[in-house]
Amino acid sequence: MKVINDLYDYEGFKIFQDDHYFKFSLDSILLAEFVDNVDNSDTILDLCAGNGAVSLLLSYYYSNPIVAFEIQKEIYQLAQESVRYNKKEKQIKLIHDDILNLKNYFPGNNFNIIVANPPYYKYANTSLINSNQVKAIARHEITLGLEDLFQVVHYALKSKGVFYLVHLPERLEEILSLCNKYKIIAKKIQFIYTKKGKSANIVLIKCVKEAKNGVKIMPPVFIEDYKSYKNIFRK
Repeated sequence: MKVINDLYDYEGFKIFQDDHYFKFSLDSILLAEFVDNVDNSDTILDLCAGNGAVSLLLSYYYSNPIVAFEIQKEIYQLAQESVRYNKKEKQIKLIHDDILNLKNYFPGNNFNIIVANPPYYKYANTSLINSNQVKAIARHEITLGLEDLFQVVHYALKSKGVFYLVHLPERLEEILSLCNKYKIIAKKIQFIYTKKGKSANIVLIKCVKEAKNGVKIMPPVFIEDYKSYKNIFRK
């Protein structure tokens, strides 16, 4: 069923969702909050945009133009409704297409800021895949693998441009290997924990294309310590 919800405690912002598909989650909020290197003249590229949560949250803080790609029609249409409802049509441009087709829209080395909340789980014939195709594509690498994502980012990102990624900690080794392969160097890593005493369940990574090696590991963030996620990394 389609519903319209408050976008957490971001005043005045609403988001359209459908529980038959999926609802945006904490990782979308944290990814948008993790973005910290913004010049108002830069266009932000939002890959795997879902129902538009990350783009909307970025528009809460910044006036930058935002281009958001979403491959699934049903989810793209929800994002369209949210953008219109929040009167962000002039700032957020939604594109319904596979990000592997980005070359059809933009030249290479075109963006200074890219954010991505991609599918987290590897896909194999033996994988436990949700029978709901929309949920399956959102969660598993059916249409987009991790290396595919890095190839797109390498094409689209300017030299010294910044790439922000949210993913699973258990895939960090693979992510860092791809960072080195595509010269999109990890500069800051933030682990997120639901509770103290538990393993990290989210990792955020800030990368810079063609930067020197050297990564900063940030102090852990425990979600149970926060009543609001606004400015969670700015305190």
